Amino acid sequence: MESSVIVLLLLALVAANLPFILPRVAGVFAVKRKHFGWQFLEFLVLYLLVGLLARLLEAQQMPVHAQNWQFYVTTLALFAVFAFPGFVACYFWRGTRR
Repeated sequence: MESSVIVLLLLALVAANLPFILPRVAGVFAVKRKHFGWQFLEFLVLYLLVGLLARLLEAQQMPVHAQNWQFYVTTLALFAVFAFPGFVACYFWRGTRR
């Protein structure tokens, strides 16, 4: 595997867990309690940012391939699997103490 792919996968792993680990909205705005809606919105924004980075990396190495909806559903599912440790830490280990 190329180093750019490994870096991209590690970045996706970290980005998928950030909404559940950071107590602030977007890492900047302090809120009393960060609800799931904010976490889900952050999750989707980070998914789009990682996808944009992946597209830029692909464009540097070769022509960008056109993708159908199946590709995006699969990568979203993979991003959700990457987010599982953060979700478990947020909702099962910490509980409602946040």
